[in-house]
Amino acid sequence: MIITIITFIIVFGILVLVHEFGHYYFAKRAGILVREFSIGMGPKVWWRRSNGTTYTIRILPLGGYVRLAGTDEDEDELRPGTPVTLQTNEEGKVTLINASEKETLLEGIPLRIVDSDLEDKLIISGYENDDEETVKTYPVDHDATIVERDGTEVRIAPKDVQFQSASLPARMMTNFAGPMNNFILSLLVFIILGFTLSGIPTNSNVLGGVTKDSVAAKAGLVSGDKITRVATTKVSTWNDISQAISPNPGKKLAVTYQRDGKTYHTTVTPKATKQGSQTVGMIGIREEEKFDPVARINYGWRQFITAGTLIFAVLGHMITHGFSLNDLGGPVAIYAGTSQATSLGINGILAFLAMLSINLGIVNLIPIPALDGGKLLLNIVEGIIRRPIPEKVEGILNLAGFAILMILMVLVTYNDIQRYFIH
Repeated sequence: MIITIITFIIVFGILVLVHEFGHYYFAKRAGILVREFSIGMGPKVWWRRSNGTTYTIRILPLGGYVRLAGTDEDEDELRPGTPVTLQTNEEGKVTLINASEKETLLEGIPLRIVDSDLEDKLIISGYENDDEETVKTYPVDHDATIVERDGTEVRIAPKDVQFQSASLPARMMTNFAGPMNNFILSLLVFIILGFTLSGIPTNSNVLGGVTKDSVAAKAGLVSGDKITRVATTKVSTWNDISQAISPNPGKKLAVTYQRDGKTYHTTVTPKATKQGSQTVGMIGIREEEKFDPVARINYGWRQFITAGTLIFAVLGHMITHGFSLNDLGGPVAIYAGTSQATSLGINGILAFLAMLSINLGIVNLIPIPALDGGKLLLNIVEGIIRRPIPEKVEGILNLAGFAILMILMVLVTYNDIQRYFIH
């Protein structure tokens, strides 16, 4: 169980880190201030500030986020009446605003706020030392920081470094970058899996090997032979061969094959073999494999496409056949899946990580407000109407989308607990 928990935290952490780094990297490139990059949720356990961004690790390893200037609501920290402590530079500009009771500025200026504008005018006004006869106004440095109530120090968010100040293409790329990174991670992990395999199945109709003294060997088949027909069925792939032989244990089958450009005929009687509760026919042949790097990379690409196709098929089924909570899975389902993947070793964990990553990327692109797909949809609408969507409208849509997601998360989590832990 401990190994499963550790694996779950690592897998979930990698998914979140890669996703959020996509948003972070392209926001930075666009000149958007990333106020905080957090791994985990809840109370912080560690933080450090560098190059204008505060990096935090929080206690719950479930999720993470980047706070982009102009997309968070931190002005509530400085409502009128809020007591703060100011730190100023030699020019008299405020360089730090302490709004936390957890941190103390020994040489700070105590101020009870009357008004503040940290976006345009960059000023803060209030009663110094609780002297309510005089309102003092201080200019605020463009790169000043604020210590929030939980003790985290982040940059203020002037208008010129806010998300909406970036160009529309830059904002769209920032929104898309999270899912894009998940796709890249998934593809890379599938390729890595290709390099862990002893050989890459080609799914061709060429025999990669024939077991000694097997049915196939006694029928004259050897490695390199190309099977073109089994009984009355033409075959061109390994799947075709398997589907022609497996359902016929004990039945005599005619086989046509090619060797050195010549066509030959023989017969085989598949040996009845138990596989679980089924009896299948086997003749002792192995699929052809390739071992070169190109084949391994192609294997990763094929697995990536197959995984994506499967996820789209599931989403399409949900749309056409009705929605069910059993079609969805939250952190509890991921934990249960992690347990199964861990039992399969490192390859099982890698395959699980790759599937989760592409799943996360695709689901995040669903055009629901509060998801990256919803944000991209609003960007597209903005490009069509050639003007920004009103902040109130966007705020209401995002709030509604967030509420729907939270309700859905609670229902999915409850359903997952019922499915996996309550019998």
